[in-house]
Amino acid sequence: MSAAAPPFGSPAHLLIAVVMTDDQTTELERLKAENDRLKRTASRGITLKVSEKGGMSVYGLGRFPVTLYKEQWEKLLDMADELRAFIRENAAALKTKS
Repeated sequence: MSAAAPPFGSPAHLLIAVVMTDDQTTELERLKAENDRLKRTASRGITLKVSEKGGMSVYGLGRFPVTLYKEQWEKLLDMADELRAFIRENAAALKTKS
């Protein structure tokens, strides 16, 4: 959702008209829309999706999705206790993302 343009002839309108080209204005609007979309996506939490190649993608953990095939997810899930133990044992060396 973009803000309304300043009134024609106002100092703000003249500043925008002088400083920004049409390409720059278009790019700015595109970036604002992308930023709004990313903010909405980030607030939804973790989501799951089947990828084009048949893998399962987990979105919301970081910038990129984590995608593995079914048998890879099953192997990881079977190791859940080992993964938790490893995290506990290496807590001092592991970093957290804030």
